[in-house]
Amino acid sequence: MIKFKLSLMLFLQYMMYAVWWVPLAAYLTNLEVGSVQKALIISSMAIGCMASPVIGMLADRFFAGQKVLSSLNVINAIMLFLAGTTNNPDLLFICLLIAMLGYMPSWGLTSSIAMAHLPSEQFPKVRVFGSIGWVASGLFSIFFIKVLHIDFDGTNIPFYCGAGVSLFAAFTNLTIPNTPPLAKGQKVSLIDAFGLGTLQLMKDRNFAIFIIFSFLALIPFAMYFSFFSEFLLNINTKYISVTMNWGVLAEMGFLLLIPFAIKKFGLRKVMIFGLVALVVRYFSFYAGGVINQSWMFYIGILIHGLIFGFFFVGGQIYIDKKAPAELKSQAQGFIFLVTFGLGLLVGNFISSEIISRFSNEAGYNWNAIWGITTLSSIVLVVLFVLLFKNNDEALN
Repeated sequence: MIKFKLSLMLFLQYMMYAVWWVPLAAYLTNLEVGSVQKALIISSMAIGCMASPVIGMLADRFFAGQKVLSSLNVINAIMLFLAGTTNNPDLLFICLLIAMLGYMPSWGLTSSIAMAHLPSEQFPKVRVFGSIGWVASGLFSIFFIKVLHIDFDGTNIPFYCGAGVSLFAAFTNLTIPNTPPLAKGQKVSLIDAFGLGTLQLMKDRNFAIFIIFSFLALIPFAMYFSFFSEFLLNINTKYISVTMNWGVLAEMGFLLLIPFAIKKFGLRKVMIFGLVALVVRYFSFYAGGVINQSWMFYIGILIHGLIFGFFFVGGQIYIDKKAPAELKSQAQGFIFLVTFGLGLLVGNFISSEIISRFSNEAGYNWNAIWGITTLSSIVLVVLFVLLFKNNDEALN
């Protein structure tokens, strides 16, 4: 019963986000939002991640995790509903920024809640339901287009769908097994008040290198995560959400492979495999464009789960092993701050600038765009292999 409740928690948490996030770039393109403002709106997610350590601190020291999560989802629901009511880019940014300050900390918090009730190595078996929820969000697109004959991708309708799922999740969160704050009553320092107690772990060289590369990995990752729907719109893809969700569908299988892969190869090699897959993704996009074989784009889409599962979820497991019990929620929040916060923020603006430089009134030069992200991913893998050592007990 506990696994069911944790699985439902993750299913709804990722569905409420994917339903509007996946087609967001296409929607902003249809609104004719400028490149800098588009990057800023898309980066509301990254900015929202910056609240993750603070929320983690609250769950570690003051309030039960499930109550914090429910409150966050109520905030998210209200702001997504308001986002759907405006097409003013400035107001849209404000609504999404507040929504993401409520939503993004939930990624680290749900991971912490799940690993509080399960061994960390078993976390992928419930985390896979987050991927199922992400894929299932594509059903909204199919329903509106096929059944109601209403355009979905590239419109404001996804915001209302996300708000509805978020509100429902807020009620179900209260049924999650109680996850009390393990550090309740302990003295709170200024560092703890900002949720940055995890910084003490940076004294470990290997841990510091892992954090740095987790940040750097999000820079090329952002080109797909934040802007791929713009590419699909440009090549006249009808079902943008469904097309991208093929990658998350494959992610389910890769997530279930993680415990076996860690046992056979060790956590370090598993994370390296994830970064190698990042190279394969962008090379397939580049090669597909150069030789005019659109089927190759699906290689890059389907390999998404290997990238996300092996490197990022593998990284969450590494974090859980390294952090002491009283810092586990903060530590999970901290890694999301570094990756989907700071890393994605920087990656979004770099990606937006690259797209802007290689596009004009005549169209996009996607071959150049994918070529640059391929080369940057190769450099990332080589440096990670050379610098991230296997002399760490948490990797075994």
